[in-house]
Amino acid sequence: MTRQIEYFLDCSSPWTYLSFKGIIDLKKVKDFEIIWKPILVGGIFNSINPSVYESRKHPVKEKLEYSQKDMADWAKLRGIEFNWPKIFPINSVKAMRGAFYFLDHNKDIEAYLSSIFKAYWTDGSDISDDQFLKELADSHEISSEEFLNFINLPETKARLIENTQELMTRGGFGSPTFFVNEEDMYFGNDRIQLIEKLL
Repeated sequence: MTRQIEYFLDCSSPWTYLSFKGIIDLKKVKDFEIIWKPILVGGIFNSINPSVYESRKHPVKEKLEYSQKDMADWAKLRGIEFNWPKIFPINSVKAMRGAFYFLDHNKDIEAYLSSIFKAYWTDGSDISDDQFLKELADSHEISSEEFLNFINLPETKARLIENTQELMTRGGFGSPTFFVNEEDMYFGNDRIQLIEKLL
């Protein structure tokens, strides 16, 4: 029986970009199914993890410098070009709602998320902008009008909120978060090695 890994993710998180490449690479060598769970990580921070905002406002210089090195090291390991965007944090809500369109219409969700991550974390694009999302839809050969309408549906908005609440209910506090076979939770890009060992 193929194992399932639930992947709660928000593309506004740098560590989530690193984890995305990691879990995709792992899938090439291990047999499991990814259950994609788009979330809004800002909603989690607002509800249960507000210390994130405080640490951004008053960063520890040494920790910040090391964190930047750490991200660069992981990006090199993952084989991705990583550039800190001028707009940070970014409003990723529409981009994450857009993931539901690809899931519902059996489109290539990996390709969509990859293009979102690259646009923001490599190219520095404003992924919150409707024109960007329109062009993104066009590049994936889907109707940009239909895509943007879907993003703004009340039920689409509700689904993102529901996924975010579900993660908090299950003990999660950020992105990326993985659940192996529903119960075993792992948080962070560097936990993929533990997941690999488990599989």
